[in-house]
Amino acid sequence: MRIEIKKMESDEEIKGKGYVHWKSWQDAYKGIVDQNYLDSLTLEKCVEIAFKWPDNLMVAKDGNRVVGFVGYGKYHDEELPEAGEIFAIYILEEYYGTDVGKALMQAGLDELDYPTVAVWVLKDNKRAIRFYEKCGFCLDGREEEIKLGSPIVEVRMIQNKG
Repeated sequence: MRIEIKKMESDEEIKGKGYVHWKSWQDAYKGIVDQNYLDSLTLEKCVEIAFKWPDNLMVAKDGNRVVGFVGYGKYHDEELPEAGEIFAIYILEEYYGTDVGKALMQAGLDELDYPTVAVWVLKDNKRAIRFYEKCGFCLDGREEEIKLGSPIVEVRMIQNKG
C-alpha cells in the first residue's frame, strides 16, 4: 500500500471523493445517525456534492483509488474568529488503523494557517473522538443539536497549534 495525499483535481478524484463520502457515512454512522437519513444519502447525492464544492479538499489515493479525503478552511462563524476548521475527514473502513487518517489530518492542518483549529464530531461517534484526541484535539464543552433525519448532538473539539 502506497498512499499519496494530494489536492483533489480530476473528475475521477471528485467522483472518488463522492464515493468515500457515501460509503464512510454508511459504515461509520450506522446505529448513530437516523437510518432513514442514511438511506436518503445516496451515492449520486454525494457525487453531486463533491462536484459542487471541490475547493479546499485533499484526497488520499491508494494507486488510482481515492480511499479518503479531508476538507478544511476558515472556521464557519465568528464565534472563533482566528480559527481554522477541519470540516470533514473520512476514510474507507478498510483503511482504519493504517495511518491514512493521520496523514490526511496532517495535510489538512498544514493547509491551515491559524493558531486554533476546530472540528465538529457526533457526540456518539466514540471512534472519531478517540482519533481526534490522538491528533491533539480536546473537547471544549461546546455542543450543538443538528438534524440528520432526527435530532443528534455534535460536539466541538479544539487543537491549539503551539
